[in-house]
Amino acid sequence: MKSPDRLLIVDDVPDNLFLVRTILEEEGYEIVTSSNGQEALKIAESEPPDLILLDVMMPKMDGYEVTRRIRAMKDLPFIPILLITAYDRANAVKGLDLGADEFIRKPIEADELLARVRSLLRLKHSIAERDRIDRQRQDFVSRLTHDLRTPLVAADRMLGLLQDGVLGEISPEIREALTIMGRSNRNLLEMVNKLLDVYRYESGSKTINLQPLNLRELLEQVVQELKPIAISKNLELSAELDDIHEVKGDRLELLRVFNNLIGNALKFTESGIVHVSLKQNKTETIIEIADTGTGIPLEEQPFLFQRFSQGSHQKQGSGLGLYLSHYIISAHNGKISVKSSPNPDSQQGSTFIVHLPNITL
Repeated sequence: MKSPDRLLIVDDVPDNLFLVRTILEEEGYEIVTSSNGQEALKIAESEPPDLILLDVMMPKMDGYEVTRRIRAMKDLPFIPILLITAYDRANAVKGLDLGADEFIRKPIEADELLARVRSLLRLKHSIAERDRIDRQRQDFVSRLTHDLRTPLVAADRMLGLLQDGVLGEISPEIREALTIMGRSNRNLLEMVNKLLDVYRYESGSKTINLQPLNLRELLEQVVQELKPIAISKNLELSAELDDIHEVKGDRLELLRVFNNLIGNALKFTESGIVHVSLKQNKTETIIEIADTGTGIPLEEQPFLFQRFSQGSHQKQGSGLGLYLSHYIISAHNGKISVKSSPNPDSQQGSTFIVHLPNITL
């Protein structure tokens, strides 16, 4: 059998506590009471109730402050708060602005109290069910992605062995077919790896190792590694990298970000230049990747860093690269943005801008 909902009633007046408790216990609810805000906060943190009924006017810590502090506890599940007040509507609105979900005026009528409690408990249970389904979905995708990675890695190694002739000589036609298969398999493996990292970041299980690093050296490495792509497309890949102070960052994760941003710029630029710049001011380090591509339509720009957002271009991709880059830069306490001209004749293209905080001396 489902256990009864557990309600916390907070009021410094014993008669008020008795009245509300009596009404609610008759409906089968489990009741916990508290006569002050400090005790209520301890109860909410140690054994979160399903609903809090909170008197506004209490000594030492009033209902407004209790509401504010509960909403500041980010580790708590959602707990609806019903304010009980003898004040006018303006004061009740103040409580709603601080995070309460509903209010009821004194003197309390049993029917109205029960209706509001039932309504808030329905809200609580619907949110809890939504969160449960979302956790199941994330766990399913994470497990599926992890399980997909193993055979893809094995297939990549086997295709490599076949291409190297370890299992015998192969004809040029078969070698070409194996090359195509290997490229497709690596693309799929890259997408699976990105998806796995996305869910690790979203679940909080992904940690980054912030260490002082030379960002200029890192960007030089990325530019050199991507030069062959620029050459194959007859593009100019240039860099203007100031000699800056070190920043704190996770080298592997930032390599992933700038490989993605510069790689995207090369992918979506058919002629002209991709230019990378690195500058530093008193508070932050700024990296810009500018291209002369066709630009990004204005209506697509607000959704650019959302999951699976690919835009209207015809290029192949998972729509996860920018989403993951946004997560990585946010984990560095930085931010990423874009400026783009959607005019294909402007040759201004797009500029992605990354801001990273300087090391505090």
